[in-house]
Amino acid sequence: MDAIGCRRCVSFILRATVGGLLGEKAQIAAAKEICQAIWKLKKVVDAAMSDSNLEARITTTDIMASQHVLVCALQELGSLIHSLGTTAAPLLQDSSTGVLEAVISVIHHPSISVRLTAAWCLRCIAVALPSYVSLLLDRCIERLSALKSSPEAVTGYSFAVAALLGAVKHSPLGIPHGKGKVIMTAAEDLLCSASQNSRISLQRTQAGWLLIAALMTLGPAVVQHHLPRMLLLWKCVFPSSPKDLETEKTRGDSFTWQVTLEGRAGALCAIKSFVSHCAGLLTDEVVQRLLLPLPSAVDLLTQLSSIYKSYGNSLKTSSTVFRYKLYELLAVLPPKTYEGSICAVLKELVVDLTVPDSQIDASTFLLPPLCHENDLLLLGPLLQETDHRFIEEQLVLGNSIAGGSLEYDPYSIYEKVAKGDSVPKPLPPVLSVISAATRLFGVMFSHVAESHRLQVLEQLLNSIKQTKGSRQQIVQLNVVSAFSTSLKHLANCKGSLGPEEVRRSALTLVMGALESSNPLLRCAAAECLARLAQVVSDSAFTAGLAQVSFDKLKSARDVVSRTGHSLALGCLYRYLGGIGSTQHLNACVGILYTLSQDSTSPDVQAWALHSLSLIVDLAGPLYHVHVEPTLSLVLMLLLTVPPAYAEVHQSLGRCLNTLITTLGPELQGSSTTVSALRTSCLLGCAVMQDHPDCLVQAQAISCLQQLHMFAPRHVNLSSLVSCLCEILLDNSVLVNLCSSYLLLRRAVVACLCQLVQREAAEVSEHAVALVKESREDFTPDVNIREIGLEGALLGLLDKELDQRLCQDIKETLTHMLTSMAVEKLSFWLKLCKDVLAASADFNTVASVDTTQEEASKVDDASVLTSDSDERFHPFSNPRWSTRVFAAECVCKIIRQCESAGSAHFDITLAQERKQRDSRDDFLVLHLADLIRMAFMAATDHSDQLRLSGLQTLLTVVRKFAAVPEPEFPGHVILEQYQANVGAALRPAFAPETPPDVTAKACQVCSAWIASGVVSDLNDLRRVHQLLVSSLVKVQAGKEAQNQQYSESTSTMEVLAVLKAWAEVYIVAVEKQKNQRDAHNHCLKIANPAEESYRDVTSSSSGLLDLVHADLGILSKLWLAALQDFALLTLPSEYASQLPAEGGTFYTAETIENARPHYYNSWALILYAAALWLTSTGFIAVDPDEGVTNLSRPVTPTTMCQDSSSRPSVKSPEDVNTERFHLILGISVEFLCSPRSDAAMENIIACLRALQALFDVPWPRSKIGGDQELGVELLNVLHRLILTRESPDIQLAALEVVRLILFASQEHVKEKRRSAEVDDGAAEKETLPEFGEGKDTGGLVPGKSLVFATLELCVCILVRQLPQLNPKLTCSPAVQSGKHLFLSEDGSRLVAAALLILSDVPAICSPEGSVSVLPTILYLIIGVLKETAVKLKDGQLPLTVAASLQALKGLLSSPMARAEKSRTAWTDLLRSALVTVLDCWDKGDGLLQELDEVSLLTAITVFVMSTSPEVTTIECLQKRCIEKFKIALDSKDPLVQHKCYQLLHSIFQHPNKTVSYPYIHSLAPAIVEKLQETEKAKPENAAELQVIQEGIKVVTALTATAEEEHRAQLVACLLPILISFLLDENALVSATNSEKSLHEFALQNLMQIGPQYSSVFKKLMASSPTLKARLESAVKGNQESIKVKTAKHAKNPGKSSSIQLKTNFL
Repeated sequence: MDAIGCRRCVSFILRATVGGLLGEKAQIAAAKEICQAIWKLKKVVDAAMSDSNLEARITTTDIMASQHVLVCALQELGSLIHSLGTTAAPLLQDSSTGVLEAVISVIHHPSISVRLTAAWCLRCIAVALPSYVSLLLDRCIERLSALKSSPEAVTGYSFAVAALLGAVKHSPLGIPHGKGKVIMTAAEDLLCSASQNSRISLQRTQAGWLLIAALMTLGPAVVQHHLPRMLLLWKCVFPSSPKDLETEKTRGDSFTWQVTLEGRAGALCAIKSFVSHCAGLLTDEVVQRLLLPLPSAVDLLTQLSSIYKSYGNSLKTSSTVFRYKLYELLAVLPPKTYEGSICAVLKELVVDLTVPDSQIDASTFLLPPLCHENDLLLLGPLLQETDHRFIEEQLVLGNSIAGGSLEYDPYSIYEKVAKGDSVPKPLPPVLSVISAATRLFGVMFSHVAESHRLQVLEQLLNSIKQTKGSRQQIVQLNVVSAFSTSLKHLANCKGSLGPEEVRRSALTLVMGALESSNPLLRCAAAECLARLAQVVSDSAFTAGLAQVSFDKLKSARDVVSRTGHSLALGCLYRYLGGIGSTQHLNACVGILYTLSQDSTSPDVQAWALHSLSLIVDLAGPLYHVHVEPTLSLVLMLLLTVPPAYAEVHQSLGRCLNTLITTLGPELQGSSTTVSALRTSCLLGCAVMQDHPDCLVQAQAISCLQQLHMFAPRHVNLSSLVSCLCEILLDNSVLVNLCSSYLLLRRAVVACLCQLVQREAAEVSEHAVALVKESREDFTPDVNIREIGLEGALLGLLDKELDQRLCQDIKETLTHMLTSMAVEKLSFWLKLCKDVLAASADFNTVASVDTTQEEASKVDDASVLTSDSDERFHPFSNPRWSTRVFAAECVCKIIRQCESAGSAHFDITLAQERKQRDSRDDFLVLHLADLIRMAFMAATDHSDQLRLSGLQTLLTVVRKFAAVPEPEFPGHVILEQYQANVGAALRPAFAPETPPDVTAKACQVCSAWIASGVVSDLNDLRRVHQLLVSSLVKVQAGKEAQNQQYSESTSTMEVLAVLKAWAEVYIVAVEKQKNQRDAHNHCLKIANPAEESYRDVTSSSSGLLDLVHADLGILSKLWLAALQDFALLTLPSEYASQLPAEGGTFYTAETIENARPHYYNSWALILYAAALWLTSTGFIAVDPDEGVTNLSRPVTPTTMCQDSSSRPSVKSPEDVNTERFHLILGISVEFLCSPRSDAAMENIIACLRALQALFDVPWPRSKIGGDQELGVELLNVLHRLILTRESPDIQLAALEVVRLILFASQEHVKEKRRSAEVDDGAAEKETLPEFGEGKDTGGLVPGKSLVFATLELCVCILVRQLPQLNPKLTCSPAVQSGKHLFLSEDGSRLVAAALLILSDVPAICSPEGSVSVLPTILYLIIGVLKETAVKLKDGQLPLTVAASLQALKGLLSSPMARAEKSRTAWTDLLRSALVTVLDCWDKGDGLLQELDEVSLLTAITVFVMSTSPEVTTIECLQKRCIEKFKIALDSKDPLVQHKCYQLLHSIFQHPNKTVSYPYIHSLAPAIVEKLQETEKAKPENAAELQVIQEGIKVVTALTATAEEEHRAQLVACLLPILISFLLDENALVSATNSEKSLHEFALQNLMQIGPQYSSVFKKLMASSPTLKARLESAVKGNQESIKVKTAKHAKNPGKSSSIQLKTNFL
């Protein structure tokens, strides 16, 4: 006992100093010292052990003395390494210290405490350094089998293995699956050989079951493989029938019984572990087989006392342990599984509770869980959370019991530890049994019949009555705990307690405890009473309970009953949500007022006030009437109760807090009453702030926090902040850890956290101001002036050990960061940089990394490392967790800047604005620091920090990749940091790096390569080489995998590599495609662009070249990964079809762990595979692909086929079909139901993959030929469009729709062509109808591709333009005639949908086309009508251009001329033309908005693209001509210009019946307009264009006119042209427009003159004025040419623009 107590004290001292005050470097040094101590003690033990006298050696005092020192040393070593995490790697690699050797050397120490603690220490090492788990397991199992004849070694190494197995679930990387099998074999071996040697049979039995129980913690994936063997073991360990148990009892001696009980307790423990950790395997069948031994275990339980009597005291412990383990198991099993045994067990439980073995008062560990945590505050500081709770538990538990220790229950070594505790501390078996019995009683009591309950309660009451003195209190305590637990269960399952008699007994039981002298029991009884009322839930019963307490409180004068009953009143409110009557409330409040003023007993005051605070909190609005008097009472008591009675003040603080909450937002009011209440609250807080007790101060702070929440203007922020800072940052407090209360620190940080959410900047300023005007006695240990409150909090975060407090500090800092980081950018970045730069041995790490760079590049990286100036660091050696937080903060700062404006990512803009105002600060100016911080973090010893560093680097690369470098055009700003990026990534690819770090680094590599920052391939090769090295590792296959971690980690790494390559390949292909497009564009414009194009393409094709070398392997790996993914997405009912050995990259055992990794990377791999298949056109199939049966490591297995039935070689067609269905299947499966959290990128990648797939003919022929597949795919896309609003997704989906339609068109064309070829000789009539609609024109929804396409397009169009929906246009929501301006994305969507619509008739039969044509025309013309709006610059809106293009495509469809559909089409097209014409006649109001040009263009499209019979019908023709006339008279030159252009094309229509009416009606008007121009010369470019266009029209007319009329036209045209000419004098003063017109006319004359020379000569002869004008113009022109030639004589290459012929007369 004393030893355990002493060990605890020593451990506490070590934790508080070594663990709490030292930095990481010092902790590593301390760990080395501890190791030396362990080695020394080991020598002492070895010397004592080797003593020749075998009997005497164990009792030597040396060993006894050394064991306690060893326990403390090992515990501290374990805790140290646990907190250092992967930073401790160098310590363990240091062979001179030999940490592992030291710990393993004491595993077979003679003392069981040492053996257990050494095992625990190994577990800590394994949790901190996951790479050691497998290694240590192997070593311990190997030693276990080698030393299995030594009892110490057997127990020691089995403890170690169990502890290591417990560590596996804390390690994200796991252990190889095969280890489970090894451990199971070792365990079976131990159990089977236990009976061979009686000297160690006990140890072997215990060890065997311990290993099995620990194995269960690995979860169902591992355990299911060993389940049959375990069920068999469990069955064998218990007797199969009661008769066997009877015969057992008669045989054996105390030793065999000890071994038997130990074995059975172990088996029960293993079953419990199985039930707790492998719930997934508990099918009905397994449960039945599992519970076979239970009845015999219960039988043994009932017989234990008789066995114990027969064989004496030596069985005491083992029988207690058996009881304990059986109770624990039954408590986790559903009660219905052991219904038959309930009565027998319940009897035993009652005996355990009422006739306890121990005389120890167990209240301190039984009752606290049953009390409400707020009520425990009444019981003094010992039960509250403090920094030194570890020690205080000693005091609480009393003298007779020293608290828990590992040796009491070795099975706890693999369990998860309770929060905040480092080492598990199981209680002695005697106490554990009581604890387990109360828990099990709770479960069972709520499941027995109500009649039985009465008997049980009466039995319990009698046993309390029959005992006396201290024993009575122990029994009462056990019984109340058990009953309270049962009430908790009943309340949870909404059960009832039973009839009146049961209630009465229950009440007697609880009321007795409510007046117990033990305050903890009173507290639990009050809670129990309230739960009783909750379970009974009858208002009369509840009122009765309250009345009993009222009466007691009125009559009783003793402290015990007054405290108990006053708390009971408050607790009743807690579970009944306020007892709705005001009378009851008034009575409660009155009594509690009186009690709280009882100055004779501070205890009564404290309990009454606490109860009052519960009532205030829970009575809700009913309490409002009492608020003022209560507040006055609280204030009066705060001022009158002596400060020594801290517990009264704490209760007053809780009362004030609940009063503030009750008043809530009313506190903001300005009335006098509210103002008075507010002042009272503030006064109360002030009194409490000055109280010497820390907990009262904590209450004051939380009251102020509430006040600030409800009435922020009325709380003096500066004094509050200065008060908080003084408590938090006072130097004396931090050094002397014991003086500061944890609860006070928590209250301070919680308050700060709330303050900074609203007023971060003010809080920060007040903190700094406080330091400036600080008093002498306030000496913060951090320089707040320099690092601000933010820095001080970071420093505190680094020193603080309490998890909850650390979480609050992080939240506070995050709030400050979000609201202030952008304004105080340099400050925040410097803080993070200081924390990261203070990293332990950063300089050494970094310099090693960079020396590998080529000499020319070293400078860049060494800049990062050479900043080792020895100036004072505000953060000395912060812990790794603080550094991780700093790295996360950097990422958050980047995100904040992103939402703050573009200047943060644009260096030119940032520099300009910085020059204008030097206070401005922008992220891009700190890029060097960002890179440096990411580099420091990414190359640290701590794996978590490396991951954060790589994430930061990734964020920086993604955000800054496109920022150009202003000084070097064509380059980007990140380019100068390529050496640093390379140096940061390289260590992550070292062989010993954990797979999660490598996987993250792959992501950064691909982002870096794909970002296009580095254009020079030689520079890129450095990073590219890292990916190549990973690819080599992937190719090595499963055999070469790392045996340290779980197989799923290599899945993670492989998929990360493949995803990275996929990203690079996708970007390379996309770049090449973009440049090809740009090149084609250049070629259209001009030829010289070819040279520059070659330079540009080099970089993208270079990137492709980089990938190309490995594409052959990559493509196979990608397809293999996709095949795995396809298998993993199969529904669970197909599980039996999955390959037994797993997939290419996952094993069957780790299938569940592998799934998330596939989900994370499949989309990009799918896209890359689709692009690769597209680039090969599905033609290339590896010659060896079928033959090798796609050999194991590199390529996928063929889907679940048996090797014997597999065809030896697949045809290329089969391979292609498989691949096509693989990609299509995965895409459709995903797009059918993308989870709501599915990333946008995944959906886009999936759609792009489909686009790539249908870009080549072979897959198109597949989808074109399978209509059901096409329809299915369209339906999936339709659903996607309905559920995803993103325009990018919708556009990508529409592109896929277009390609599906195109595929179908190709298919129909092909069928028609082959039918024509086949039936060439037959008559045309017999040709079967191809296309949808056959010869009836019917389309079946769900089966029809056309219908599915129309549905999808209508969905898009109506979403963007609701007016198109005829149902909606009548509703008031949509005003017809109001034009909508679509967003750019909306316009693109509409345009894409229209384009698809116009292609639909091509896949219909003639009859089918007639059924869909009205819909298509309605939609196209609808879009035209709704969006044809004038734009400023005369451009056509995108939607209008698209609808005109769609119209043209539709009208020129062959269906319009096909025999069977021609008439119907003609009628429908005429109707459509009428609709267009009607647009003008809507009324004058709309004409201003409406764009005539678009409508005229539409008419022209009709005239030009349809057969003449559509538009030549007289009434239509007239209306069309009328519209052109109106347009010709328009005042808008743009409209006139466009009108001339359209008429130009109509006049040239080959069919005269179409063109002549237009010419006859409109040509005269045109000529007239041109003749008028002579008077009104053009004033601007627009008018000039109109005239030029007019001349072109007339010139064209002249060319098309018949011979006899041509002369007349020329005679009209020539005078007009000549009238535009200027003589040499006029030419000098003419405007630009006039000059252009002059040149244009002259050019035209030069062409027309020679063509029609006879007419020309006639005209010149008849009109001398015209001739003179022409001659002077020609002369003037020649003069100007001479001048120009003189000017350009030096450069004779360019001739004049117009070569004149003067001799054409």
